[in-house]
Amino acid sequence: MASERLLLPGAAGDIETVIDQPTGEKPARGIALVAHPHPLFGGTLDNKVAQTLARTFVDLGYVAVRPNFRGVGQSGGTHDEGNGETDDLLLVAQYAQQRFAIAPLVLAGFSFGSLVQSRVAQRTPAERLVFVGTAVTRGKVENVPADTIVIHGEADDVVALNLVLDWARPQDLPVTVIPGADHFFHRRLHLIRAIIQGAWKMP
Repeated sequence: MASERLLLPGAAGDIETVIDQPTGEKPARGIALVAHPHPLFGGTLDNKVAQTLARTFVDLGYVAVRPNFRGVGQSGGTHDEGNGETDDLLLVAQYAQQRFAIAPLVLAGFSFGSLVQSRVAQRTPAERLVFVGTAVTRGKVENVPADTIVIHGEADDVVALNLVLDWARPQDLPVTVIPGADHFFHRRLHLIRAIIQGAWKMP
């Protein structure tokens, strides 16, 4: 895996972004845009779940793109409750699609990142969505397509499982529950990876 850290221009200043590319001769399948957890509670692009999502998609043949939200790391601006963050993710996705000349886009988010990605999906076509620890308590998480992968920890003490089920139930949306996992999936990261790989359609 080849990694690159760069600053992209955004509406509120630079957007610090890490790009992870698969190594090998096969062309990339698409772009996987990965969104990290809440910036006011320590969330960054280096979060372990965000890194796990990125590595999983690189292994599946995607270019993984992880931006820092506003006010995090070298990203400019201040937290905007998911509004400006949605605009920023759209800019980053557009940059990556143009740079790598790849159209298919996967949207993956952890916690607050999943809320933002639900809004991104309203504004740009996506091949598939992957939500981990969906932050239904942080604002309105939009409805998602039926093939969205939703992963949640049984023992999540930040976003209770029953609240995620309440969000998913009206959509007839399956939720994969990892027994005993807390919000940050300590010692369970390998299961996130296995669930996504098992659900993915390989070419």
